Amino acid sequence: MDINFRKIDVDAYDEDVLLETELYDPDPRGPQSVIEDAKAKAASVRTSLSKGDTVGALVIILDNPPYGPDVEEAKNLTLQTVVTVLNSTKATDIPNVVKSLPPEAQDTLMKYLYKGMGLPGWGDVSGSVLLGWHEKLTEVAGTGCIVRAMTDRRLV
Repeated sequence: MDINFRKIDVDAYDEDVLLETELYDPDPRGPQSVIEDAKAKAASVRTSLSKGDTVGALVIILDNPPYGPDVEEAKNLTLQTVVTVLNSTKATDIPNVVKSLPPEAQDTLMKYLYKGMGLPGWGDVSGSVLLGWHEKLTEVAGTGCIVRAMTDRRLV
């Protein structure tokens, strides 16, 4: 039995195929500026955390996150910075921190929570910390936050 037919990319012959680049507008920043921006944000977050401003740190890092195909280094640095903020927050402070975030930041935080859960054993990602944040974020933002995070094609 010949199984070569499974190696043919049928989408290459279809005029109506939907490409990932057509699903969202590309990030207007270039890859190098995105990496520089991520490094600058990481430094600002460390400064905010040293002052005890968890909300400010999250607002900084969740604002205008990197997305697109050519910015993996910036995405990883941003995820690492978000996880650092999440790990440094006391469990009793999480509900107040989540309530003080704007709705767009809550949706972006949910994306990072799911990305962290999808990378077991990556860096200092702790499943219990991510699940605790997920629980509190869902209580505050509702299930709509989950739906928006799952359906947005701009992956962080």
